[in-house]
Amino acid sequence: MAKRKVEAAPMPGRYPVTQGEVELLRDLDRPGGWLLTMSGVPQSYVDLDDPTYLDFEYVRLMADVIDSLQEGPLDAVHVGGGACTLPRYIAATRPGSRHIVIEPDAALVELVRDQLRLSSVPRLKVRVTGGRSGAAGLRDASADLILLDAFTGATIPVELVTAEYMADLTRVLKSSGTLLINIADGKGLGFARRMAATVRGTFRHVALLAEPGVLRGRRFGNLIVVASPAPLPVAVLARKAAGGLTQSRYVGENDLVNFIAGASPIRDGDPVIAPVPPPELFT
Repeated sequence: MAKRKVEAAPMPGRYPVTQGEVELLRDLDRPGGWLLTMSGVPQSYVDLDDPTYLDFEYVRLMADVIDSLQEGPLDAVHVGGGACTLPRYIAATRPGSRHIVIEPDAALVELVRDQLRLSSVPRLKVRVTGGRSGAAGLRDASADLILLDAFTGATIPVELVTAEYMADLTRVLKSSGTLLINIADGKGLGFARRMAATVRGTFRHVALLAEPGVLRGRRFGNLIVVASPAPLPVAVLARKAAGGLTQSRYVGENDLVNFIAGASPIRDGDPVIAPVPPPELFT
């Protein structure tokens, strides 16, 4: 009888990756918990013993949206890999789901594979390429869900938030599919307003989810854009946002128009600077 392979425990420390250096930190409060940071900015948190445990508030908010979708396995595309927190979550909560992870940093992929048991996630394929080229290689109408959560340090690449890229993601989504985008912004929310205008110019049904303090521009934080060619489960999303641990607001329809306030969509070549969080945010 073959012996079961015993996986080595992750090793905390600093590791070189293609885009610089990351640090892998043990969570002293959870035996299976590990935090991945880059330049002091938290990138991913995973619990190897319980993939349904989500430490970051914005990730819990994205999971609330995923949980509101029709039951059953999903064909999911993840633009931005990190430690693959949400592929692990979906694999645990929706067995049989298939995942394509698009991540440009080959060394980061190998680190997560070696240290954080990426091979234990069933039906997951990683394509080491950029978000634009990775999406271009996907089949039409092949995804139930696309999750765009790609950051270089603390900044989202602008080429992944343009109208042209949104059009390509629309091509990849099924007619009933859902797009989830994690963005970050602060005072004035100028970037978030343009991002919402961009998505609304491409998708028929769009909403925002965020904490009230972030929506008012009182502090820097994450906003989740939800979009689909099909109607969104508005009542469910609003209830989950208000009743979840994150205590967020749902902004859709006329409220979203008011939020956008005439902001122009982002197009390829536009001079746009993605917002950078204040240095004290992660101290």
